[in-house]
Amino acid sequence: MIVLSTLIAKRCKTNDTINYYKNVASQTSSTIQDLVILNMNLITFLLRASWGKVVLAMFAGVASGLGAAGMLALITRTLHEPNATGEMLLWGFVAVTLFVLIMRAISEVILIGLGQAMVATLRMQLSRQILASPVRDLEVLGMHRLMATLTADVSTIATAFVTLPMLCIQIATVIGCLLYLGWLSWFLALGVVSFMSVGVIIFKMYEGRAVRSLKSAREANDDLHHHFRAMTEGAKELKLHSRRRTVFISQGLQAAITDYEKKFVAGMSTYTIAGSWSSLLLYAAIGLLLFGLPLLQDVPPETMTGYILVLLYMMSPFELIVDALPGFGRAGVSLKKVEALGLSLSNPIQEGEEVLPPSEILETAYSPEGKSWSRLEFVGVTHQYHHEREDHNFSLGPVNLSFHPGEVVFLIGGNGCGKTTLAMLLLGLYTPEEGEIRLDGECITEQHREDYRQLFSAVFSDFYLFETFLGLDTPELEMKANEYLHQLELDHKVKVENGRLSTLELSRGQRKRLALLTALLEDRSFYVFDEWAADQDPVFKNLFYKKFLPMLRTAGKAVLVITHDDQYFTDADRCIKLNFGKITQISEPAIVQI
Repeated sequence: MIVLSTLIAKRCKTNDTINYYKNVASQTSSTIQDLVILNMNLITFLLRASWGKVVLAMFAGVASGLGAAGMLALITRTLHEPNATGEMLLWGFVAVTLFVLIMRAISEVILIGLGQAMVATLRMQLSRQILASPVRDLEVLGMHRLMATLTADVSTIATAFVTLPMLCIQIATVIGCLLYLGWLSWFLALGVVSFMSVGVIIFKMYEGRAVRSLKSAREANDDLHHHFRAMTEGAKELKLHSRRRTVFISQGLQAAITDYEKKFVAGMSTYTIAGSWSSLLLYAAIGLLLFGLPLLQDVPPETMTGYILVLLYMMSPFELIVDALPGFGRAGVSLKKVEALGLSLSNPIQEGEEVLPPSEILETAYSPEGKSWSRLEFVGVTHQYHHEREDHNFSLGPVNLSFHPGEVVFLIGGNGCGKTTLAMLLLGLYTPEEGEIRLDGECITEQHREDYRQLFSAVFSDFYLFETFLGLDTPELEMKANEYLHQLELDHKVKVENGRLSTLELSRGQRKRLALLTALLEDRSFYVFDEWAADQDPVFKNLFYKKFLPMLRTAGKAVLVITHDDQYFTDADRCIKLNFGKITQISEPAIVQI
């Protein structure tokens, strides 16, 4: 029994060992596969440009590298043949030098220009993709992730472009040196290549670990941007509460900075160690040639000198190549991060969508003035979202509503009941999960949603104010703007010159009045105001409800106002009350019960 138990134990131990090595082999294979895919994606992206220019730049880089190797061969010959320093070798040296410098300049200029053009295209594609993506998707991703992509990731890919010309030239130089070594002695060249191959294998083994650390660092960078955003947007709150500020710095910001630092240092250090091992093998090859080979066979002095000189010369481009590889590793991680966010670089435009050049966009843009409608309705519309006070999703609807031009509707209800979500559905910024939105009986689908959104002008509770009236170029624009500035009592602080507001350094209430001014200048057929009066003093509240809303009604505009100002409910044509995502009352304002 003891013997049998021992055999079983050994067998189990052997099986465990086999399984362990199988798992290691599987993980190594997976890592290598991931690295190949990562590098191929990066190379495909980097070379997605004018193939003619790419080929010309690569050819010039290779020619420069081979020319540098030829120059080294010429120098070696001159050193070993003192009598050969004639006029022909002199002119040959001058010609090769000029050739190397000219080819290097051509390669670098073409690739730098091409690289920056691709980066500019990348930035535009990302920006277009963000603006084309559903608002709900952007909210789920988070602004900190989007900003990290537009800044850190694009900058990392741009850096890879900057190093690409140098990398091509150095690779060509190494190849040229190896060819010259083979011309001197193919046997010794084979030994050098073997050493370099071992170095490459060791480097790739370390690279997998380095890329994993850089991926983790990139994830930590998202968290770091989140804390930076909290610090800048919450600076006033942090200044007012010293304990909160201390905890934010020590437990939040400091932890995020340290986490990114550790992971980034781990990744780059692993690259450095891998590069050092690779360089060590090249130095070992020099040592074996210099001290070991003469003990085994006689080597002509000119061959030995040529080999040592070429290997020493090759050390510099070889180390430059190794130093450049971490940048390409980071660029590959950034490229994968962008694609993981759903902003695909290879397919920047959503399926079925055509992005037109700016001139064509202006020509085919939807004209709200030319669109008349008589009925906009919600038919069984539902939408789910995360309720800020609940752990589960909150459901809005089913909603059945209708709106008409020349009508002012108030949307009322408690906080978190779904008022803003209903407004986002109305504006076409959220998509109904069930039910339909119909305009004059026609269902609004994805094909029509962009045109449908052009019916609306809105001032959100978290509004953004542009300093120029983008897209508004009517002849009487400045006259109307100055008139509204006077009515909103802002003409003493703000001027409109060449379609630009002179300042935005105002209080929140004043900036919200400027947002109202911009909405009025847009002259759309449907206006949505989300708690516009919440930041206004009684004078401007009264101006909004008693002057501007009746003005819009008289002009035949449909208006939806989200409000808690119950003293003005009688100024609405209808009041719609929401309670926990359900419409509980649609009535004339005189009988609204709060």
